[in-house]
Amino acid sequence: VQLVESGGGLVQPGGSLRLSCAASGFTFSTYAMNWYRQAPGKERELVAGISSTGSSTSYRDFVKGRFTISRDNAKNTVYLQMNRLEPEDTAVYYCVAVRLPSRYWGQGIQVTVSS
Repeated sequence: VQLVESGGGLVQPGGSLRLSCAASGFTFSTYAMNWYRQAPGKERELVAGISSTGSSTSYRDFVKGRFTISRDNAKNTVYLQMNRLEPEDTAVYYCVAVRLPSRYWGQGIQVTVSS
């Protein structure tokens, strides 16, 4: 099982980034996918989730209207489009595949929002 995030980096406040997470080693289309993040000195927190088919999505209040989660089951990839980024969004972002009781984590990717 492998989850590989990409697309992170340094961006100015108000800017955008698109994270991708490429999955392999399991039946991607049968797993719900989540994005988590962990800021320095803080606990890891759920950011957004999407059902296995992509028909249902959910967001934490602090990213609603700014972030969009999507997936392409043909490409075994989940995305997180992040717009209007704020310094408070600075964190390591992780994609997570969930089909209870199984849960697989990516290695994480750094997103830094700073001028």
